[in-house]
Amino acid sequence: MRKKLIAVIIAQSLAGAAFAAEDHSEEHAKALDAIVVKATPLGSSLGDLIQPATVLTGAALEERKAATLGETLSREPGVQSSYFGPGASRPIIRGQDGARVQVLSDGTSSMDASTVSVDHAVTIEPFLADQIEVLRGPTTLLYGPGSVGGVVNVLDGRIAEQVIDGGFAARAQLGTDTVADSVFGMARIDAGSDRFVLHADAYYRDTEDYDIRGRSEIDADEDEPEGTLENSSLDAKGGAIGASLIGESGFLGVSVSRFDTNYGIPGHGHEHEDESQNKGGEEEVVRLDLEQTRIDLKGGLDNPFSGAESLRLRLSHNDYGHVELEGDEIGTEFDNQELTGRLDIVHEEIGGWRGAYGFNFTQRDFSALGEEAFVPPSDTEQFGIFVVEGKDYGDWNLEFGARYDTQSIDTSAAGADHSGFSASIGAAFAVSDAITLNASLDRAVRLPTSEELFSDGPHIATGSFEIGDADLDEEVANQLDVGLKYRSERFNGSVSAFYARFDDFIYLSETGEEEDELPVREWSQNDARFTGFEAEGVIHLSESDSGHFDLRGFADTVRARLTDGDDLPRIPQTRIGAELKWHRGPWRASAGPVHYFDQDRVADFETETDAFTLWNAAVSYRIDADAASFDLYLKGDNLADEDARLHTSFLKDRAPLPGRNFTAGVRMVF
Repeated sequence: MRKKLIAVIIAQSLAGAAFAAEDHSEEHAKALDAIVVKATPLGSSLGDLIQPATVLTGAALEERKAATLGETLSREPGVQSSYFGPGASRPIIRGQDGARVQVLSDGTSSMDASTVSVDHAVTIEPFLADQIEVLRGPTTLLYGPGSVGGVVNVLDGRIAEQVIDGGFAARAQLGTDTVADSVFGMARIDAGSDRFVLHADAYYRDTEDYDIRGRSEIDADEDEPEGTLENSSLDAKGGAIGASLIGESGFLGVSVSRFDTNYGIPGHGHEHEDESQNKGGEEEVVRLDLEQTRIDLKGGLDNPFSGAESLRLRLSHNDYGHVELEGDEIGTEFDNQELTGRLDIVHEEIGGWRGAYGFNFTQRDFSALGEEAFVPPSDTEQFGIFVVEGKDYGDWNLEFGARYDTQSIDTSAAGADHSGFSASIGAAFAVSDAITLNASLDRAVRLPTSEELFSDGPHIATGSFEIGDADLDEEVANQLDVGLKYRSERFNGSVSAFYARFDDFIYLSETGEEEDELPVREWSQNDARFTGFEAEGVIHLSESDSGHFDLRGFADTVRARLTDGDDLPRIPQTRIGAELKWHRGPWRASAGPVHYFDQDRVADFETETDAFTLWNAAVSYRIDADAASFDLYLKGDNLADEDARLHTSFLKDRAPLPGRNFTAGVRMVF
């Protein structure tokens, strides 16, 4: 039955496919060509990319923005969320997460601890984003071993590269919701002359425990409270100041940013024994108090030397720390001091070939201290060099690239050195003005992380006792991706199918043993296979005096198994979604469901997840004044108040998604 449904999904998606979130049918193809994907050094447009990609910008981005990056992207094809409560939600791309998906802030790593554990937040505020780019599949050639599964790049404009039209631009947003009685707001100002630009932004968010349907635990006792997920509240604030000097042949800018958040880990706590009565005491809630200060330097030159078309340099320093609070006591303290740099040089065209080369490096000093610290302090050094090239041959567009990485990790008791060579080749063929076929073949190498190598202790967030393996080898992914893109005045879209064969895939394996009353899981290696597809489509239904109607549909699925036939854990559910969009004058509206199929292909000791459907809707009205515009908006999420649980979440059996929610607010542009 599932295979028949997937076949129907593919057919429907191809009928009206689309691969960008813009609205005007007569301008759609031009809009795709105008969107520049900044995650690629060649400045390629979205329509020209061989690799499957999604770009959220403009009105589509504003409608999707949520408290975390994972939630913001959760309705994009091929992307789901790790969802560890409203405070920590990382993107999962094609079933791969953690150290296989690179999260970038304007081309530089977020430099947080979100790859170390799923309960750690990504230190990027989506409400400040100008554009969010998702590159699906291996992007290792550009961003190193941590992007075997893909890249999410968030552009926030904190360092201006161009002068501001009119010398001044500002925007702000205020809002509230019903599911958690939240209050949130943000403001941003960019101002300057023809040589100098200043930037400032700030945000604040405060939420209570959110409402759910029924009880949080799947097998909860009848006397457990209903209607609220305890310890799911959140308090976050931060901002940045930036300045840029802009000349005729380049720019140089710097920014200083701050990210502070304190959030609960829902459905999770520590039970302490009441010694006086020799029985279990009350369970203390666990919260994370996180702070990050980062300094970013970015510069660029046009025609810096003979043979070079442009040069871009990025340097970032990070001071990150968080403490895990058990009631009023500090359990574990995490600290991450990191320096990262990147240089991209685009060379002038040589015999029709256009390309870029460069290098990046990272120096990381990471520590986790406390009785429940499961990872030892470590010093990591990474270095990589890369080259990418492309050329057009009539209706054909060819691309290839190569990269070499080295990594050294040292702890007080041990060390490990790894290196890897990655390469890719891709081609796109324009069958007609409307249809393009594309295919790519990649060999991507991922180097083991310190937690995979040296873990040895209780990892409370995942409810396990983790044991690393210092002898882990490099992980190699050989991936084939084939796709079709279609564009016309009435139909726009794409479909991509992928097959990835992992040699020495690194994963947490169940041992069946217990330590400190926790199941023991060991970091192990085995060969694995990932297969799946994504499809998205927009049909431009009509345009008349009653308004402009578009119908968007998308679907995705992934199957992941070890070569011995065992399923891997926490693989995303198959999804199909639809959305009817309408706009007329100052009015905009959308509504539609996303259906998550049940997940019964589970790993050992893993529970199945039931199907559910999320109904969502949004409406907005724009008021234009002489010097400003105001968007009044109302959004509804999970309108059917479903008991929805994501199979990708470690907390799915204890923490469902929020129940019915209405969000209201105003966006202001000056």
